[in-house]
Amino acid sequence: METTPNSDNSGAAPAEQLRVGVVGAGPWARLVHAPMFAYHPGTRLVGVWARRPEAAADVASSHDARAFASFDEMLDEVDAVAFAVPPDVQAEMGVTAARAGKPLLLEKPVALDLDAAQRLVDAVDEAGVLTQVLLTWRYAPAVRAFFDEVASIESPLVGGRGQFLGGGSLAGPFATPWRLEHGPLPDLGPHVVDALDAALGHVTGVRAHGDPQRWVGLLLEHETGVVSEVSMTASSPLLPVRAGIEVYTEAGVVEVDTATAVGPDAITNVVDEFVATAQGTPHPLDVHHGLHLQTVLEAARRDLTS
Repeated sequence: METTPNSDNSGAAPAEQLRVGVVGAGPWARLVHAPMFAYHPGTRLVGVWARRPEAAADVASSHDARAFASFDEMLDEVDAVAFAVPPDVQAEMGVTAARAGKPLLLEKPVALDLDAAQRLVDAVDEAGVLTQVLLTWRYAPAVRAFFDEVASIESPLVGGRGQFLGGGSLAGPFATPWRLEHGPLPDLGPHVVDALDAALGHVTGVRAHGDPQRWVGLLLEHETGVVSEVSMTASSPLLPVRAGIEVYTEAGVVEVDTATAVGPDAITNVVDEFVATAQGTPHPLDVHHGLHLQTVLEAARRDLTS
């Protein structure tokens, strides 16, 4: 999914724009992070930093931005930082950015393990900066309408089901080393667990089964007393990707196809809300929520590998 300029974004830019620096120059930075800040009227893409200077220069030049020679140099020139790097790198560099007082747009998962996620949360809390996690499903209008519909149903909940099935690890730009090493749980899991958490209540327990490199199943227990089931794989040549959430009540089922829900309007929502976050409005999808998801996923990983 590549972001494109919104037709509403034409005309004179506002007097003050949020100056954003992007960390990373891989496919997600090139297709989403860099263009979404370059095109949005409330932000300015100041520059890009990546471990490969030539990649940073390539992404930055596409948007008349600067390729910074060092991360510290970029921190001196920006108001906020957006991460598009592997989760272990994000967790480490996020601590540095938080200590520099910068609001953070974080990818999921927020870290690769629970200890690193906790260190990031501690640094954010100590610095008093605000954060936002880019769980893309949650910014899509169709998904938000689904949550509103679920919340409006007075009939008792029965349970739920979520899936994220595709072949991203078989080939393509997102068959990256960390995804190939750790499987679908940390990559796809945050999306599905988060959506079921929002629809059915806070996840309080998890049981996992399957092959952590191929097909993973989860049974989630929610604070509302209901349970939900999750199926995930990135090793199936299914085209197109199949992803979605179903909520069952005594009155019937409410469902949303998340595979088709995310588009440019969702990305616009991400940036609109990140501008508000950077200006001091706390976001519900913050690093603490990311830590909650990490806790659930870590318990599932232990179940899979024990």
